[in-house]
Amino acid sequence: MDYPELAARTRRFTNGSPLSVSVAGDGGRVIFIRSTGPEDPAGCLWMLDAATGEERLVAEPVELVGDRREGITSYALDRNGHIAAFTVAGRLFRADLINGDVVEVVTAGPAVDPRPDPAGERIAYLTAHPGLTARGEPTATTALHIVEPDGTDVMLAGELDSNGTVSWGAIDYLAGEAFDRGRGYWWSPDGRTVLAARVDTSRLPRVYLHDPVDPGEPAPSLAYPRAGGPNPQVSLHLLDLDGGWVDVHWDRETYPYPVAVRWADGGPLIAVLRRLQQHGLVLSVDPRTGETQVHAELTDPRWVEPVEGTPCHLPDGRVLVGGELAHDGYDARCLFADGSLLTPPSLYVRRVVGPVAGGAPDLLVEGTDGEPSEQHVYRIRGALGAGGMEAKRLTTEPGWHVAAAAGGLLAIGRLSLDHAGTQWSVWRGDTRIGGLASHASPPPFAPRPALSRVTDRRLPAAVLYPRHHAGGRLPVLLDVYGGPGRQEVLAARAWWLERQWWADAGFAVVTIDNRGTPGVAPSFEKVVHRRLADIALADQVDALEALGEKHPDLDLRRIAVRGWALGGWLAALAVLRRPDVFACGVARTPLTDWALHNTAFTERYLGLPDDEVYARHNLVEIAAEPPVRPDEARPLLLVHGMADDSILAAHTLRLSAAMVAAGRPHAVLPLSGVARLAAAGVAERLLPLELDFVRRHLPTV
Repeated sequence: MDYPELAARTRRFTNGSPLSVSVAGDGGRVIFIRSTGPEDPAGCLWMLDAATGEERLVAEPVELVGDRREGITSYALDRNGHIAAFTVAGRLFRADLINGDVVEVVTAGPAVDPRPDPAGERIAYLTAHPGLTARGEPTATTALHIVEPDGTDVMLAGELDSNGTVSWGAIDYLAGEAFDRGRGYWWSPDGRTVLAARVDTSRLPRVYLHDPVDPGEPAPSLAYPRAGGPNPQVSLHLLDLDGGWVDVHWDRETYPYPVAVRWADGGPLIAVLRRLQQHGLVLSVDPRTGETQVHAELTDPRWVEPVEGTPCHLPDGRVLVGGELAHDGYDARCLFADGSLLTPPSLYVRRVVGPVAGGAPDLLVEGTDGEPSEQHVYRIRGALGAGGMEAKRLTTEPGWHVAAAAGGLLAIGRLSLDHAGTQWSVWRGDTRIGGLASHASPPPFAPRPALSRVTDRRLPAAVLYPRHHAGGRLPVLLDVYGGPGRQEVLAARAWWLERQWWADAGFAVVTIDNRGTPGVAPSFEKVVHRRLADIALADQVDALEALGEKHPDLDLRRIAVRGWALGGWLAALAVLRRPDVFACGVARTPLTDWALHNTAFTERYLGLPDDEVYARHNLVEIAAEPPVRPDEARPLLLVHGMADDSILAAHTLRLSAAMVAAGRPHAVLPLSGVARLAAAGVAERLLPLELDFVRRHLPTV
């Protein structure tokens, strides 16, 4: 079996691996999801007993619902990690992790996002109630339900006559697509109140996800906030289980985006941003009245980038906030508590894991110090007291590390170039008490990319050769993303498996993280504000030239470029703007017309729609200009899922129309019914088609 098919069947070699790892609040267990083997996508719920170091199967979906196609994809725990709630095929289950009992909970409809209260007595969940829009289109409104200890099901909040435009407890489109906020409701510590988001999409225009293969079926619609247009109206409300209701008060017109919400013993905290995301507030909420008080301001002339895991209350009552420090010679991504700097300026903080248990005044974080391709776990000594600023690195081996911790128990996952997948180890203090087994299939090869920093801007870059390369000039495949929020040059084998397949097909595969990508410094990341197109493409070309000097086997006369999503935009931009450098390109799900994309993502980087700024980034307008000479037009393959609800298929169709009108050579591969290329192995099965296109259009020696 060749690599594309093997990768598709094993979900890129992640089936059978521990996923969604968390630590019980009492420090007694590590909970995770793992399927039975390499070709089984259905996740089961497992736990590792910290006292014995042994694993135990908690719940197997086929035993619960009798269908091997359904799996557990997520779960939620109570405060101590005694109770887990999860769904299988829309059915809600409650697992007692202490005695092993798993029972089904009767619900009012298919359940989504179940969460036990902190004491593990009640379970909240979301369910959709079908209805019709004002135009008679089928729709659904999301309601928030509570299941009491005696099994009574109560709808805590829902508006069933809202024409499908109002949801309770669900994340809005922008929260999921632009801010990575994966929750829409939060329990109070005493389990008597729920803080819930209400989302009203009635002001939004609707887009229709047509499937031309079945023209007789009505097209599903989506309320979509396009750049420069209206946003969903998001409000927060405190809902008492006894029927009380308190609105949370803040200036929602000025600060429409609640990007982070947390509720621990110190009370509710929310972080809200202005529309252009250059200013934000961290607010504490009075749970009795809903009134808010400003704890901190978040400001940046480009955009504010909150640190994951913040804001939150520290055990001593202070509020932990993450942000950039860009004055007095500092260029850092740091943590602050009530205005005091807690982390050293050399540490690029990526995520707050949590306090160290056992009375130590220390904080655990994930971050980078000097080498952006690696991430490590750090202990910030004294951060919870009057000290701070001393960061002790707990992970010593090279690679990309993630952590989960509670109750004095620490689970660390390590990705590396030295091994496949993520290796998990579990620690109590300095003692390793066990690890999490993986049943994933080993990949067929072990890539060894050459990582380096190039140009005077020290851009992270990598070159990957065929496994049996013995010298000689090779055509170059530039595999790009190049956008904010994502790095590609990582010290993790999983990042290079598909690229090794391309290399073995006869290419030197090059990957470059241009300015605008995270991990180096705020100035490196944010210099692209309103000029991403110019900087990203210039950095890619400059880095290619620098790599050509270091690697003489790179034939820079024959370069193909390939990317997806924002990388698809950059790949197409490269072919259109620099035909002198790039011979052909593959753009998968490209974002071609930024004015067609969502408000929060687009306006964060480009501002409100502006003719000049948006035109410089608009591939449709660039492609509409005929090439100066016909031989300067470079072939481009466009691939798009017709049901994609993030980057709409209209992006590719509009670009294709402009290229046809301008006489530019290209091909379009429309995928009917496909929402995301990563789903069900679609992207992997397209690889041979992409390879054939590139081979046909690269010049021969």
